[in-house]
Amino acid sequence: MSRAPTRASIAERFRREIEVALAEGTSPDQLKLRLTLGDLNRLRRDPSVSVADIGFAEGVMRFLGVEVQQGGISESDLQRVGPGEA
Repeated sequence: MSRAPTRASIAERFRREIEVALAEGTSPDQLKLRLTLGDLNRLRRDPSVSVADIGFAEGVMRFLGVEVQQGGISESDLQRVGPGEA
């Protein structure tokens, strides 16, 4: 019997997307990670995410240096933002 393919965790998915964006020359300040509340909870509780990967400063959560916005959307995504849009 074959097993269904395992879906990548939220952390794995967005780690790859952030790494690609950074490799293309985008700075973390030009990115915004918008997460559904469910995905945010999964990211916070993911045992594979190290303490160094998630930070909180001045009321802002960051994952791998990228600002995280929570809720108000139906699907999580990584957005590139222009100057003044962040």
